[in-house]
This record gives sequence, C-alpha cells and structure tokens, in this order.
Amino acid sequence: MTTLFVERSLDEVRFWSRIMKEHALFLRLGFTVDQTQLAQEADRYYRMFEEIEEKSQQLSVDTDSEQMARFNMEAYHATAHIWSFKRKVLDLILTCKIITNNYPLLVDHTSREAAYFMNRLEQLNKGTLDPVPDAIINENVFFLRVMADHAKFIGHLLDPSERDLVAQAADFSYQFDQLLFQAVDLESMRPQSQTVPMLGQFLDTNRVSVRSLRDFKKTAHELIEACRIRSIIHPLLADHTFREAERFLLIIDMFEASLVPEERGKAK
Repeated sequence: MTTLFVERSLDEVRFWSRIMKEHALFLRLGFTVDQTQLAQEADRYYRMFEEIEEKSQQLSVDTDSEQMARFNMEAYHATAHIWSFKRKVLDLILTCKIITNNYPLLVDHTSREAAYFMNRLEQLNKGTLDPVPDAIINENVFFLRVMADHAKFIGHLLDPSERDLVAQAADFSYQFDQLLFQAVDLESMRPQSQTVPMLGQFLDTNRVSVRSLRDFKKTAHELIEACRIRSIIHPLLADHTFREAERFLLIIDMFEASLVPEERGKAK
C-alpha cells in the first residue's frame, strides 16, 4: 500500500507540476510589456514548479512514504499560491483593470486545474480517494470540461483564414459541451446512475471522442511546429493540450479496467 501511495503521488506530481510550470509560462507570455510585476510573479512560479518537477524526477517508488507525503504538501502549497495568482489575474481582467492576451476563460481554466491538483494531493495524503463509481463521474466531468475548453481555445487562436481547422475545432467544442452536459446529468442521477453497464457505456462513449480530439491536437501540434498553418498558438501550448488528452485517455482506461470484466463487456 505504501508503494502504491508513492507511485500514485509521483505520477500526479510529475504530470501536474509540469502543467503548472507551463501555465506560468503561458500567463507570462500573455502579459503586456507594461505589466512587469505580473510577469515577474509568473516567472517566479515557473521557476518554483520547475524545481518541484526536477525534485520529483529524483524520487523513486522506493521513497519513504513520510518523505513523499511531505513532498506532496510542498507541491500543494506551491499550487495553492499559483491558484491565488491565477484568480487575482482573472479578477484584474474581469474588472477591466488590465488587458492581457490571455482569455479570461483560459485563466479560469488554469485555476481549475490547479484546484484539481491540490485536491488530488490532499486525497492522496489523507488516503481518502473517491470510491470508483464516484471517481468515474467526477473525473469525467472535470476532464470533459477541460477538453471542451481546449477546443474553444484552439478555434480562437487559429487564424480565421484556416477555415477548415476552425470549423473542426468548433465541432469539437460543441461535441464536448454535449458530453459534459450528459456527464452532469449522470452526476445528478447518482447513485441510481452508477450501474456497471451504464458507467461502462459512459466511458466507451467518452473514449471515442477523446481519441478523436487527441488526434486532432496531435496533427495541429505537428503542423504548427512545421510552420504549415497560420495561428498564434505557441507550439508548447499545442503539445500541452495534447498531453492532457492523453492523460484523460489513460484515466478512462484505468476506470474501465476497474469495472467487472463480464459486466463491462455487456456495456459495450
């Protein structure tokens, strides 16, 4: 059990500390030249999470559980600080005190991911992970919204002349909005909705759509890096969204494997 705690903790910290580091960079790039104080604060968070990411790579599954728990709390407190920074930036934007090149929804999006990371770390340290049926719905509600946001960001950061890609991004935005609404409906119907066949079908439907979006993101990233499409999308942002789709697919696969095999088969 100790090894599993360390393994899960390292997986979460390694993945999300990199995401938090990149969030700091994206916010930094969005600030205008006169917003030096905000830019410096973003730089500080970039270095903070770069250090946490490097530390996580130095640990192994043989790490003492108490040491791992302390490191989780170090990552937790750093994430709490960047969450507060993101919410401050969002407040400045929404009250028209600053104008940046980051959409308010993008800033909110990054703060939701920070809150998610904090919650995961707290659950790991307390040993209070959600029961599988609850976790399946909760994780899908969270990640489906993330995927819907990504489609919107891509569509709005592509050059308007990239009409086909813009239309594809809009289609994905609509598709994931609908999947999110369905997930919220399933959430409000629980526990009655948490039958194995229903959850199995829920995961299968989401997997198909996430794979399709993941492939779209992969292609977009390759085209951006090769300078073959017109956009204002940073190549790292394209890769960032691709990795989060990959993460979602891994979580879906993990959940499906946890369902009773024979019942899971009936749900397909």
